[in-house]
Amino acid sequence: MAEDEKINKDSIIEIVGLSKTFKTKNSEVNALKDINLTINKGDVFGIIGMSGAGKSTLVRCMNFLERPTEGKVLFDGRDLFSMSAIELRRTRQEIGMIFQQFNLLMQRTVEENICFPMEIAKIDKSKQKARVKELLEIVDLSDKINAYPSQLSGGQKQRVAIARALATNPKVLLCDEATSALDPKTTRSILALLKDINKRLDITIIIITHEMSVIEEICSHVAIIDNSQIAEYGTVEEIFSHPKTQSAKRLVHPDGELLDFHGQAGKHVRIVFNGNSSFEPVISNMVLKCKAPVNIMFADTKNIDGKAFGQMIVQLPEDNTLSDKMINYLKTQNVELEEVYDFV
Repeated sequence: MAEDEKINKDSIIEIVGLSKTFKTKNSEVNALKDINLTINKGDVFGIIGMSGAGKSTLVRCMNFLERPTEGKVLFDGRDLFSMSAIELRRTRQEIGMIFQQFNLLMQRTVEENICFPMEIAKIDKSKQKARVKELLEIVDLSDKINAYPSQLSGGQKQRVAIARALATNPKVLLCDEATSALDPKTTRSILALLKDINKRLDITIIIITHEMSVIEEICSHVAIIDNSQIAEYGTVEEIFSHPKTQSAKRLVHPDGELLDFHGQAGKHVRIVFNGNSSFEPVISNMVLKCKAPVNIMFADTKNIDGKAFGQMIVQLPEDNTLSDKMINYLKTQNVELEEVYDFV
């Protein structure tokens, strides 16, 4: 019981038995089925799935932009189902939201866009202006206060959208495919900004995406949604290192279907890099120590702040003694590894 109380106390959003059905003229579409999730305060929580899996419907159910058909949504311990329309509007001020296409008002300046949610909340105008200046410093756009959206780049528009979402001091920031319309360099800068906001302002961030790279870059926890249901969820490290379901494996191994090891000599091992130094050449050192070459079948690694993250699939020598020696060497390094027989 004490453990349950602790979980409830630490959570900001609890979803229990949530389902959402859309009715059409001739049929019903089950967009979400029996979703159960707990998102704790301070998390950067990723929800990932392919197009049509239900992830955007789920995020809209979190703030009741879509009303669930069944189940409960608790926000900071309060049941959204039991709220009046006025209470729900007030609660939504505690949940900021940013979108893929920015959704800025084109006839308003940057300052006026950021003021918009504060106008709705009837915040004093002098406080609005002070808040705008504070937020533009956070998103590094102080010099764009009088610019219009048409004068901004995609990354700048998203920074304005983030500032607008923060205007009413929310406890949670919902990001629905917030980087999908941006180039890779701009995506990295926006993710770095979100990470900074999470730490600086202690805001829980929920990121909806179809890109595993976004999850790896910023998230502490992740839920994988497939066919309208949660297939698997946990810490990013757990899911990335040891995916259990086929849905998780497809996302962790995005090119897996291209590799087929049947009939190939030698063992194949999957090596997961979870933060060992980028300057330590693990594979090269293994080859030098064991005096035998290996064949790299697949690699997806990146350097983040001087540390290596990602995965690699390596074909070891056919000689079992030699391949076992290599596996034993890898076990002494700061990597996770597993033998794989096929990658389909």
